[in-house]
Amino acid sequence: MLLQIKQHIFFSVILLLLSSTFNSFSQNILIGFDNSSAIPPSPSKPELKDALSASQRGENLNVLYRNESSFGILAHSNGFGANYRRGKHITAKKKGILEVEFVTMRHPKEVKIKNQSYQNSKGFFYGKVNSLFLIRPGVGYQKVLFDKAERKSVQIRLGTFLGASLGFAKPVYLEILQPSIFPGEFNVKEEKYNSTEHYPDNIYGRAPYLRGFDEMKIYPGGYAKLALSVEYADHNEEIKAIETGISVDVFPKTIPIMALTQNNQVMVNLYVSMVFGKKWF
Repeated sequence: MLLQIKQHIFFSVILLLLSSTFNSFSQNILIGFDNSSAIPPSPSKPELKDALSASQRGENLNVLYRNESSFGILAHSNGFGANYRRGKHITAKKKGILEVEFVTMRHPKEVKIKNQSYQNSKGFFYGKVNSLFLIRPGVGYQKVLFDKAERKSVQIRLGTFLGASLGFAKPVYLEILQPSIFPGEFNVKEEKYNSTEHYPDNIYGRAPYLRGFDEMKIYPGGYAKLALSVEYADHNEEIKAIETGISVDVFPKTIPIMALTQNNQVMVNLYVSMVFGKKWF
């Protein structure tokens, strides 16, 4: 309930600022406006037609698209992911953003190995207890640092984001070799990894990926992100951008990813993202 109240206040402030900004902006884009006259001269029909056509093609840099949505795919220091954002302009150079992001998170000490005693054995991460995925719902603020001078140039933005980080830890299952009744032969059984019972010589490989999803545990936390975005779309109503930055996830409890090394409550990662989307009034 508190989060809904905060979101309502957030959007109310954005809408009020947008209304004020739009009224001011509308006065400045009148063609041939003369401050000494109460009534600006009327543009000719060809001028109006050209301006409208340029706006429809996304070539008019003076047009402010108040809404935008985008989808991004990203790679970071310890995994990859994707996100969705919905933005609204507060002023011509500032906007508020809601985002939802999904990322995988590896431990820096993960190393993939195979049981060399068996030719068809599968690769696995020895010592890995859980596979970790993060879902980050959050809010952000983005400011234009350098605007486009012409249509085929770039716009540089600085963004900050803050929100919840929900960690989903899925237990790792492995295929374990167990002696059969016949000498020199083994049976293969799927078992949850146990550091006191499973070793590189009795692990045949990883179990099917979906094994263990019904035992997933949730670890609530928070995240913060600082992002620098370079937008290079040729048309003003499109979004094509490269974004790079740093993200920090903090959890009150340590999430056990590896059994044989230290796990951290704070996860810091550098990332790069490709962003695509659209803008509209």
